[in-house]
Amino acid sequence: MNLIKKMLAAQAAVLALWAVSAQAATNDEIAERIKPVGEVCIQGEECKGVGAVAAAASGGGAKSPDDVIAAHCGACHSAGVLGAPKIGDAADWKKRASEQGGLDGLLAKAISGINAMPPKGTCATCSDDELKGAIKKMSGL
Repeated sequence: MNLIKKMLAAQAAVLALWAVSAQAATNDEIAERIKPVGEVCIQGEECKGVGAVAAAASGGGAKSPDDVIAAHCGACHSAGVLGAPKIGDAADWKKRASEQGGLDGLLAKAISGINAMPPKGTCATCSDDELKGAIKKMSGL
């Protein structure tokens, strides 16, 4: 019975310490912890910060084929990881293009993903034209 009292006393002490620390937080600290992670913008009304977010998300303009390859494609296509066609291996790219319906077929597979390659080859922000440019540059087609 003595052991049970000690266990209950220890749990009560922990609970009391937790309650004191929870009360010590200021309203500003609580507000900061529970602030929303986004805002809803209604068409026709001003929405602060949307322009800056859109510019940051777009990266400020079209990506060059070299930029796309360096950031997203080269990691696998430089070394042929998991059977990916290597950059500059014209014969392998030509074979794949003929099997997939040409450059547009390769683009369709790049967009949807194929084998171990995820959709858009990890470049979710790339446009179809940017992906097509990277494929043309890597394949020589």
